[in-house]
Amino acid sequence: MTTPEDWDAGSASSDDEVYTVDTRSRTLGTGRAGRATRATRAGVAATAAGGARTADRRRGGPLSGAGPAQPGAYGGAQARPEPRVRRPRRRGRLVVAVVALLVLAWLAFMIWVPFDAWGQVARVDTTPAAQQPPQGKGHDYLLVGSDSRAGLTAQQKKELTTGSADGQRTDSIILVHVPAGGGKPALISIPRDSYVPIPGHHSNKINAAYAIGGPKLLVETLQNAMGIRLDGYVEIGFGGFAGVVDSLGGVDICVPFHMNDPHAGINLKKGCQTLNGKNALGYVRARYSDPRGDIGRAERQRQFLAAIMKKAATPSTVLVPTEYYGFTHAASTGLTVGQDTTMWDVLRVLQAMRAISNGQGLSLVVPIQSVNYQTSAGSSVKWDTARAKALFTLLREDQPLEAPPAGTDGKPSQG
Repeated sequence: MTTPEDWDAGSASSDDEVYTVDTRSRTLGTGRAGRATRATRAGVAATAAGGARTADRRRGGPLSGAGPAQPGAYGGAQARPEPRVRRPRRRGRLVVAVVALLVLAWLAFMIWVPFDAWGQVARVDTTPAAQQPPQGKGHDYLLVGSDSRAGLTAQQKKELTTGSADGQRTDSIILVHVPAGGGKPALISIPRDSYVPIPGHHSNKINAAYAIGGPKLLVETLQNAMGIRLDGYVEIGFGGFAGVVDSLGGVDICVPFHMNDPHAGINLKKGCQTLNGKNALGYVRARYSDPRGDIGRAERQRQFLAAIMKKAATPSTVLVPTEYYGFTHAASTGLTVGQDTTMWDVLRVLQAMRAISNGQGLSLVVPIQSVNYQTSAGSSVKWDTARAKALFTLLREDQPLEAPPAGTDGKPSQG
């Protein structure tokens, strides 16, 4: 027979199992023996389950199917701690802050640079004294390349083969049309030997208007001849042109034929190549080595303006601070604008040039009747009056241009 001492001894022999027996069941009568036995077994089973949970906690592992441990009589188990939530690292926040500051600094630099360069641009009065034509519906600007040698040293004049002629003349005259509505922007070359009436000086080559009265008389002469009011004036000299090209590391151009022109200081082979400032200036100035003379030169000038804008708009120029600064400030050197010409006007001109470089604009020449028109000023260029008038009407009324109008390909309508 098992005694209470035997139960105590068995309990002491094992740490994993604890058995408790209610000895009061022995005093129950015979009729209650079955119920007492069942109660005793239930107590033993419950005690065994508690021992198993105690053992599991001692081993450190969870009990399968059991809920979270609660403090109680079986060892005083405590609730499990809540898992910690990870927070962003300080280093990550610092990186984001630094990147944001750099982006803001870069944007501020991109905005400041053109304003700083604009402050260095020279200004000249171009408002005619006489009554001007009515304001057009689009925007029309005069872009002039002059042979001004102002600011060039003797060494620079020698390197650029500009000579040392006194005074100044126009090497290129281009009307820039920027539509306000639909249609494409256009660059329209005005041959500098065009024979037109010059206010107060009879008829002469249009280049004479600039030589006699500077930008002011040139603007008045063109406005009268075209019937178009000009919204702005932009001029760049020899030194400024070469500096812009060199600031871009040269410009890629396809030379249409071999050009050996000592007057322009160039000896270029036919084919696509990169021209530096000196060769670029000679390329757009060359006249004697081009069989089409002034008409061919005007075409090369428009071609080169488009090439400059194509190179200037590349990420290597725009996104690199040093390149961006160098280009904008080189462009401002030797640049002269009208007193009423704003930076936004110049921006429109640049956008038109960029459209030409992307094939989204038109490159034209004022309609010509003859390139050997004999006058008191010598051999001159005579406009095709009817076609020129039709072109200027389209521009003045800002009618959409999608294709070159008749006669604007530079080919004379007569021999």
